[in-house]
Amino acid sequence: MPESVAGCGDRFVRLPNGFRICYRLDGRPGDPPVLLLGGLGEDLTTWSQPFVTALASRGFSVIRMDNRDSGRSTFDSAPAPGTLRLLCGRPRADAYTLTDNAADGAQLLECLGVDRAHLVGRSMGGMIAQTLAAQFPARTASLTSIYSTTGGPGVGGPSLKTMSMLAAAPPRTRLQAVQAHLRLTGHLAGLAYPMDEAAETAHAVSTWNRIAGDADAGMRRQMQAIRASGDRTGELRTITAPTLVINGDRDPLVHPSGGAATAAAIAGSHHVVIPGMGHHLPDSLTDRIVELICAHLTPASDHPHRRNSR
Repeated sequence: MPESVAGCGDRFVRLPNGFRICYRLDGRPGDPPVLLLGGLGEDLTTWSQPFVTALASRGFSVIRMDNRDSGRSTFDSAPAPGTLRLLCGRPRADAYTLTDNAADGAQLLECLGVDRAHLVGRSMGGMIAQTLAAQFPARTASLTSIYSTTGGPGVGGPSLKTMSMLAAAPPRTRLQAVQAHLRLTGHLAGLAYPMDEAAETAHAVSTWNRIAGDADAGMRRQMQAIRASGDRTGELRTITAPTLVINGDRDPLVHPSGGAATAAAIAGSHHVVIPGMGHHLPDSLTDRIVELICAHLTPASDHPHRRNSR
């Protein structure tokens, strides 16, 4: 049974698999639902309020969720993999995979009484959305994959500088977390769409305050889930939902080849490359991205989505 927390917009539901998932709802309950899935180490507030409001104002009901091991959702009890294990691609035997993340999303929709939703995922969230669309086609009205990849060898890899930044010692204080976030986001943002330092500082503080577990261990388990899922190209070829693939041409975390490989794997997909965009969605890109998404979603929205409203 969904439960809410007064004053912050966070709601919680205990899934059949035992995980407690935090989510937020925006927009009118009867409008076509959109499920937003965040990336590695990101909580649901990474989808900024201007972005969410823009989607809702265009007639969509927006569902944001904290993936397991992020934000205020359950943090897995399994030990986190070490750096050497991650670099060598040898996941622990108890590792979860993107299939488990996708099942979390499908179970959340079931708990909310949503039969089908438009799936929009960024980075790792794009991988989860791809997996959900492939394995739960009846739940999928459409798919939008933003700066993501297939897991295929030789595509979508990070730069060496980005890898070294991700391997840095985790922050232990809020100030360190803010500084680390600004360094990484400044590096990931495209030259044409630089980060807003004030907005990103506020976001980093909010994220730190919402963490319900060990953020470093959680991110390591999420990285392990990606490695444990391997090359998903064959699975992506089974996707039949209308698909939009978006990425920039200046992405140092997920090389633009990952977007091209995703589009090539999904028959009939529409691929948009935004010049100067990196691995970041600042508010200066909100209108552009939302317009692309809404143009993609509208033709796929003419069917019932909800069994009930909650």
